[in-house]
This record gives sequence, structure tokens and C-alpha cells, in this order.
Amino acid sequence: MKDLENARASLEALDRELAAVFGRRMDAARRVALAKRTLCLHTGEEVDRQQDADLAALIEDEEIRAYYPLLQNHLRGLSTLLEHRVMDGLRVAYAGVEGAFAQIAASKIFPDGKTVSYPDFAAAYAAAETGECDCAVLPMENSYAGDVSQVMDLAYFGTLFINGVYDVSISQCLLGTQDATLEGVTEVVSHPQALSQCAGFLAKGGYQLTEASNTAVAARRVAEAQSPALAAIGSPEAAELYGLKVLAPNINESASNTTRFAVFTRTPSGSTRRDGQFIMTFTVKNEAGSLAKAISIIGECGFNMRSLKSRPSKNLSWSYYFYVEAEGNLDSEQGRSMLSQLEQICSGLKILATYDREISL
Repeated sequence: MKDLENARASLEALDRELAAVFGRRMDAARRVALAKRTLCLHTGEEVDRQQDADLAALIEDEEIRAYYPLLQNHLRGLSTLLEHRVMDGLRVAYAGVEGAFAQIAASKIFPDGKTVSYPDFAAAYAAAETGECDCAVLPMENSYAGDVSQVMDLAYFGTLFINGVYDVSISQCLLGTQDATLEGVTEVVSHPQALSQCAGFLAKGGYQLTEASNTAVAARRVAEAQSPALAAIGSPEAAELYGLKVLAPNINESASNTTRFAVFTRTPSGSTRRDGQFIMTFTVKNEAGSLAKAISIIGECGFNMRSLKSRPSKNLSWSYYFYVEAEGNLDSEQGRSMLSQLEQICSGLKILATYDREISL
């Protein structure tokens, strides 16, 4: 009887210690969630199998050690629930109206966030800059139609950083009213990028083309007009949302039609993985060979450039800024050396993003 009482007393004392440790652990999980909210990262606690094994090895009793993975799984589940609660308040800006591809992408990237509509790219970007929203999800490039130049300029001239890049498969469809037929459509309305992505289909149909600020805006216009002669190019989700029907599915020229969306935040991610990626912009001094030198420095320091693009700087006629996507760790010795050398020959240098990898959704 005495042994039972002692064991129960020990258990009660350990439960008190466990409760205190549990409180500290959940508080740490909450701080992680708040940091993720600031950086606009996905929720979910990272799983480190090697760390689990190392911690389990601290338990000498083999029989008891077997229960440790169950405890860790349960703790992760509780931490994830707490993170979701913290992340529920995340406000994500996008350009367009509900049903736009940007809104669909934002919902996939931040399933627990609140997507907030803005009329255009600049307004969505500004919302993240001012703190009205926590971040903005904007399209950077389409695999068929190319760069979204307005967003590239916002990235260069603005104050935000890119926290992550996500590839979203795009299925463009011809949307019409419930009484419309493919043969009866004479006019098609959509965003210029969508019209470009479906150029072959549109050329065969000989349609009158009208531009809209967004694919979902175009779908809404068709729903409001209720004309069987008017159709929009947009997503199946937009068709369902606005009571339209799909007259022709998957009309984009490329079967692998993909748009790259970037998450813009007020603070950089701080990713320093060796196999990571980065995006930077720079301008070069008006001296012979300056651009060639800048490109050479990037290569000589061991960084593989995936993309090099130029855009008018708008500050001076016929002057340009350069946009670079490359692989590697800027926080390495080579990275610091590269940036130091670039600063010597560049009139402006901005690190837009450091991130682990692109994620396909």
C-alpha cells in the first residue's frame, strides 16, 4: 500500500512538472506560428525524424521508449491545432474578385487565411506594404504568356520581399450563360494574359476580343449581361461561382499551362539553405562592360543563374534594371563575396527573396 501511495505521489509531482513543460512547449509553438504568420509560411510543425530518434535514445527503458513516438505525434497534432488558430487571422491580398486564379492560388497557399480582394496588382501590393494585409499573392510569370511586367515593376520599386514562389497549374475554360452555345458566341472577354494563353483557340473562332482587369471580373460581366453571345475565359471555379457553364474546357495553348505566384511580405524570409534559391534586382553604372562584369561575378562565385531579365527603370530614358533568379546560399562565403563585388560595380542592388525551393500546388 505504501509503495502505491509513493508511486501515485511521484506521478502527481511529475504531472505538475509535465503541465509546466507542456505550457512552455505550446507557448513556443505559438511563437513559431506567429513568426510563420509574419513570414507568411505554411502552417504545420516540421518533422525531424533524426531529432526524434536522438530524443528517444535518452529514454533508457526500452519498453517505455517504444511509447515516445506516440507522444511526439500527439504533441505535434496539438501544436498544429494551435498554429491553425493563430493563422486564422492571416489576411492575404490578391488582385481581382472571388474566383480569380490569384484568389484560388492564395487559398491553396494559405488554406487558413482570409483572402482579401483588391482591384489591381498595385492596390494588393500596397495593402501588404501598409499592413492592411499580412501579405499579397501576385502572379509573376506564366509558362506560355511570359512575365507579368506590372508585378515585376512593383517588386523592383516597392519595399516588400518575396517570401516564397509557388507554381499553380492553370486550366482556362470558355464560360457562357446557361442558355449559351459554343456556336452562338461572338465576343470573348478576359484578362490579356488569359487571351494570350488561349490565342490559338480564339483565332479559330474569329471572336471579337475584349480585355478585362481579371478573369473572374470577366466571368462576372458575362453573368450580369446574360447574353448568350458573350463568353469569358476563366476557371471552372469562376463558372460555378457566377452561375455559368463551361462551353469549352482546357482551351489554353499549352497543356502544361502554369503560373508562378509570389508571396510578398514586409520582412525577408531569412532562408539560408545551401541548395536554396534567391531573386535579386540590380542596375549597373553607365560604363562599358558593367553588365558583363556583373554577370561574370555571379558565375565566378559559383551561382547558377536560372533567369536574367531586363525592364525599363522609368527613372531615366533608355535605362534598365535587371532581374536575376539564381540557385545557392547568399549567406555563404561565396554569397557574401558576390554581393560585395556586385556593390562595387552596381548603382543599385536589392535582394528580393531567399527561399528553399519552388512549390507546386
